[in-house]
Amino acid sequence: MMRKWLLMCTFVAEMERLQDSFWVRRCLCWLFFMLTLMIPSYAQVHGTVTDSLTRKPISFVQVYYEGTSIGTQTDDHGRFHLPSPSGNSSAKLIFSSIEYVKKAVWVHPGEKRNIDVRMSETAHALKEVMVKPGRERYKRKNNPAVDLIRKVIENKKQADLRNHDWYSYYTYQKMTTSFDDVNVEMLDDGIFKQMPFMLDQIELDSVTGRLILPFSMDETVVRHLWRRTPRAEKNVVMGTNSVGVNNLLSVGEGMTTIMESIFSQVDIYDEDIHLLEKRFISPIASSGAISFYKYYIMDTIMVDRDSCIHLSFVPQNSQDFGFAGHLYVVKDSTYQVKKCMMTLPQKTGVNFVDEISILQEFQRLPDGSWGMKLDDLRVNLVLVNAVQGAQVRRTTRYSDYSFLPLEESLFRSKLKEEVHQDAHIQDKIFWDEHRLVPLTDKEVNMHRFVEDFKKMPGFKYLIFCVRALVENFVETGREGQPSKFDFGPMNTVVSSNYIDGLRLRVSGKTTAALNPHLFFKGYVAYGFKDGKPKYKGEVEYTFEKKKRLPFEFPRRSIALSHQYDVMAPSDKYLVTDKDNMFLMFKSNTVDQMSFMRKTNLTFNYECDNTFSTQIELRHQNDRPVGKLFYIRNDGVGSNFVRDITTTEAGVTFRYAPGETFVNSKQGRMAVNRNASVFSLSHTVGFKGILGGDYDYHITEASFYKRFWLSSWGRVNATLKGGIVWDKVPFPLLSFPATNNSYIIQSNFFHMMNSMEFLNDRYASLDITAELNGVLFNRIPLLKRLKWREVFGVNLLYGGLSDKNNPYANPGDGDLFLFPERDGRVTSFIMDADVPYVEYHVGVHNVFKILRIEYFRRLTYLNLPDVDKHGVRLMLQFKF
Repeated sequence: MMRKWLLMCTFVAEMERLQDSFWVRRCLCWLFFMLTLMIPSYAQVHGTVTDSLTRKPISFVQVYYEGTSIGTQTDDHGRFHLPSPSGNSSAKLIFSSIEYVKKAVWVHPGEKRNIDVRMSETAHALKEVMVKPGRERYKRKNNPAVDLIRKVIENKKQADLRNHDWYSYYTYQKMTTSFDDVNVEMLDDGIFKQMPFMLDQIELDSVTGRLILPFSMDETVVRHLWRRTPRAEKNVVMGTNSVGVNNLLSVGEGMTTIMESIFSQVDIYDEDIHLLEKRFISPIASSGAISFYKYYIMDTIMVDRDSCIHLSFVPQNSQDFGFAGHLYVVKDSTYQVKKCMMTLPQKTGVNFVDEISILQEFQRLPDGSWGMKLDDLRVNLVLVNAVQGAQVRRTTRYSDYSFLPLEESLFRSKLKEEVHQDAHIQDKIFWDEHRLVPLTDKEVNMHRFVEDFKKMPGFKYLIFCVRALVENFVETGREGQPSKFDFGPMNTVVSSNYIDGLRLRVSGKTTAALNPHLFFKGYVAYGFKDGKPKYKGEVEYTFEKKKRLPFEFPRRSIALSHQYDVMAPSDKYLVTDKDNMFLMFKSNTVDQMSFMRKTNLTFNYECDNTFSTQIELRHQNDRPVGKLFYIRNDGVGSNFVRDITTTEAGVTFRYAPGETFVNSKQGRMAVNRNASVFSLSHTVGFKGILGGDYDYHITEASFYKRFWLSSWGRVNATLKGGIVWDKVPFPLLSFPATNNSYIIQSNFFHMMNSMEFLNDRYASLDITAELNGVLFNRIPLLKRLKWREVFGVNLLYGGLSDKNNPYANPGDGDLFLFPERDGRVTSFIMDADVPYVEYHVGVHNVFKILRIEYFRRLTYLNLPDVDKHGVRLMLQFKF
């Protein structure tokens, strides 16, 4: 079983490396550990809630101890489990649902019992309660609950701290990851008898009543600063602490960054709530909330010292990406939310999530404003039912609100997030002052658990395999001696192409452990078909000291590289390595290739605001190989050109405001793709310098933007354009990025052949919409599959001016004849008025991991050897 899991992890990791779901590869490490425990549930107080008339189980009943935040909800079978109350007093266990009369049961401290509750249905338990959802028609007009929500929305601006000229406050955040619902008996038997330290690490979750085994914890203290004029915002990380299994891997701060992105802080006053890399409509969103949710007034109760109206809400469609829960609105003219409790409906389309619990409380500040007091999140994750689940708890506390003027020096740097120089080495005094939530005994002893785990037989081999899977590299270091040289990427060891046939490659690079400023990397490859070695070597000097790798933000460096290898025309567009083993499976043969001998000198400079400049000097020799030939357009038809040489200088400007990164050994990647990206480049070719054959100018620009459709999904759009200003042969013209593999890749044309169109001016648009079941969730039977829609269109407008058209210049030997295969031309000129168009439709979330799309080509169907349609797929882990 373990071998199959490792093979599956390897395949998933490689497929995901072609996509932008970067966090999945980081989560593989603790999903690996989950398979070691197959454990049933455990609880002290448990039972079933049923309808008093039909005897059918009732799902989504709120079960909680009165006056506390300890609670849960019933599952699809009406079941629940909670810890027995602590202390010396009995507690009242409340059963509440918008469809039934509230019930209460007394539970004694330490009591273990089964509680079966029957609830009576009611259409109007209170005067303000509207009709029962699902049985009668829900009305918004003349609905007191909807009128109340409108008042809350109208007064949202009063809770915006940006009404002040300045503000600052501190947050303390603790994120703990644990195995959930652990079976003590199983840990005391079999192979686990050799790991008694796992039993010692078990504790009782005070909220769910289940036994958990914490294995990772991260703490962060951040000071948040804001200034109205000139507008500036900054987060200063004052302290950070990380312990647990996460530190056994080299992902370091990368895992923390990814976890914080997935389980991000929640604020119901935002229009959309960002969580699990998705967006959910807030129950008090200014636009869309009232049409998305149903609201019911439940009661008037005291929360702390404020009289509040208890309001319940549920989505109109339980499978849509929305919350269900309770709002407690202060009963005065401010209409501010005092407390909020939210969860996901049991039938929601979110993957791998068994339960989510969100608790937020707000406080009235001394000047009358309102601010967050606490934000607690608990997510119970289940990969599949047979696999041990996990729990992520994020606890956040807000303190020290101030609206006094802030010093100008605090905003001197343009970085939105800064790390205090002592953040990683803060002492006990600092943490005693800022740790607003005490650590549990198991969190305190987490380091001991890790040390015991490291002593486990076979530990070194286990970590070796996990690191290779997660990072795609094999380290040469050992404990206490960081790796100075890493072999990899491992997914390039074996590949194939038309020229090489079977291709073997050995790659590696140095790390900052060897030298924090100077880095080396390269590879050697051998093709068994042509019998020729290929290679690449690169040295990079970084002007700033690096922790691990040279591309850490901000990247300010100069690099020199030399490469000799065989290349396909679209290889330069790939975001992954061209030798990735999964790219060798092609939908059609790519037999027109080139041997490239390239030398690059590159200067990179990134500003703190993510604006970057790249300056390159390039010298390249290009020799056609396979079925690609360079033949002069001199009327003879047999004047072959062995190779061409270019000498270039290029500059690229890139701006991605708000972009955040995570570093791995594979490279630096965006945590998510929410940031817009602008890019502008210009290249100049020099004839006569270092053997360059041509003078030319090439300008290209691109713009990427993600549009969120709130909880419905998202749309990714990429606009590109370029122009070749001078007369050049076809190898220097622009040709589209074509994907000839069976794996879906964004910003590629899937039904276009390699080098099918040659342009000296072009504009392209790639639009892809990924929806969250907007249509499928409304179709009976189909909605049970929880499939999600995906569709899009790729367009290309292009043209070739007469100066670069060999057909318009017969006998002009400065141009080359267009490529041919077996006597037939394989490259063509586009009609400037007719775009190339292909659309794609499909489904993702098939078996929760598979995305399948049908691609259809709509134009230029009369050209030879074209595929009008095809099916492509990819593995895609998404919540």
